[in-house]
Amino acid sequence: MMDILKRNNVRMFGDGDQVMLLAHGFGCDQHVWRHLIKAYQEKYTLVVFDFVGSGQSDLSAYDSSRYSSLEGYAADVLDIIEALNLRNVIFVGHSVSSMIGVRAAINKPEYFSKLIFVAPSPYYINEDDYVGGLNKDDLEALFVMMESNYLGWSSSMAPLIMGNADMPELGEELTVSFCANDPDIAREFARVTFFSDSRADLHKLNVPSFTLQCREDMLAPLHIGHYIQQHTANNTLVILNATGHCPHLSAARETIEAIDSYLDFDKVLTDAKLQSPGTIVTE
Repeated sequence: MMDILKRNNVRMFGDGDQVMLLAHGFGCDQHVWRHLIKAYQEKYTLVVFDFVGSGQSDLSAYDSSRYSSLEGYAADVLDIIEALNLRNVIFVGHSVSSMIGVRAAINKPEYFSKLIFVAPSPYYINEDDYVGGLNKDDLEALFVMMESNYLGWSSSMAPLIMGNADMPELGEELTVSFCANDPDIAREFARVTFFSDSRADLHKLNVPSFTLQCREDMLAPLHIGHYIQQHTANNTLVILNATGHCPHLSAARETIEAIDSYLDFDKVLTDAKLQSPGTIVTE
């Protein structure tokens, strides 16, 4: 157990009866959840961690074979749950971690009560009538840049991914986070993130889920939120007024209020709207 907790730099806050497990996305670490920790630590037991290769995780535990697919990262999530003997978990995943959570919940649905997806995407590449947001050739060109100049790639891409040019400090924060990661591991995680196709997994998920979609997001266009809802049983979609790919940082209040509304699901169905601005789709 201690090896797993050290490997993923697991930390816990609060002492509520219900557990909320927070999983960061590519290029980030557990620090991105600071606003949710502050909002929920009096009500829930919060578990945060760093994926191997990110943050303060144990870099010596990185194995290219294990982490060559999302299954390796999903296995880490299950390892943490089992090491802490957690059950009835509310899983909150940002970006690629949403699909990591899906795979974990398919493998061990009895561990989870709900999944919350923040700016998720099951597949980032445009294909036929599916709008993933990125063309494969453009994505390959980005990887060529990553190979030749990872720091330059991070400095140019992080602010675009964050969006919200009126809050440049957030783009700077994401840039610092990207640059802090081991370049070789980051490139491998990026390739797994952007080339994994999790669309077929959506049909296999039986745990109730909630999609938080930003109205503008270069990595997850509006089509994605509706696609997830249409192809996932018992999924609720909320379209936020927030923009960019990290609403838990750029629009923390709206994000938290949306999550509150979902967790109080009877109220959502009764009101058919959020307390914060946004559009809820419950069909």
